Amino acid sequence: MIKTINITLKVWRQKSSDVKGGFVTYHATNISTDMSFLEMLDVVNEQLTLNGKDPIAFDHDCREGICGMCGAVANGRAHGSEKGTTLCQLHMRHFSDQDTIVVEPWRSRAFKLIKDLVVDRSAFDKIIQAGGYISVNTGAAPEANTIPVPQEIAEKAMDAAACIGCGACVASCPNAAAMLFVGGKISQLALLPQGKPEAAQRALSMVRTMDALNFGNCTNERECEAECPKKISITNIARMNREFIKASIVSAVK
Repeated sequence: MIKTINITLKVWRQKSSDVKGGFVTYHATNISTDMSFLEMLDVVNEQLTLNGKDPIAFDHDCREGICGMCGAVANGRAHGSEKGTTLCQLHMRHFSDQDTIVVEPWRSRAFKLIKDLVVDRSAFDKIIQAGGYISVNTGAAPEANTIPVPQEIAEKAMDAAACIGCGACVASCPNAAAMLFVGGKISQLALLPQGKPEAAQRALSMVRTMDALNFGNCTNERECEAECPKKISITNIARMNREFIKASIVSAVK
């Protein structure tokens, strides 16, 4: 038997960053508890469209917790209250009948609001462009076993590489810091032998770009770790700091 609930939504509506926004109340009825949060928003938008009203704008793509596109704050929590879960994987069975859900966009000076729940996260792309890669010759893929990697190192690198760049770490941090994101990207490559030749320049470039884009600094509040849908550890921030300090000293000596 399909269970349904009725909920009240208070959604942040804002046409652009240049226009004042505010919360608008909607009543969503007969919502199946098997729906995801985004599917619930689809139902609300369908009704708004039928009524000749502007639907709620929100980011989404794969809806499988892989792409990192979805993201909004639900009742004060980035991606909602379920740990290790993206907004598209959050199901309505985690809410109760007659609940009120407050939905708002990521809040950060570095993430300019585009419309409603949609923000511009291209700042992350600029950080990756600054050094989140390795330089290799083009051609056939190298043999995987050419460079042995210890299992412990490989697992740590994979854990860091799990970051999907959704921005929940920034949205949940009281300082709007991006250090968990940058720490994960730097750690992923710093741990592997393929990333070591450019490790120093990578750390310097990515951290300096992060600072230039107006992200805040980490004060070890750990909200980023708590809200990360991929459970990225803040040990990656410590590794990033070590890589940056080491690179800065070497650069100063040169």
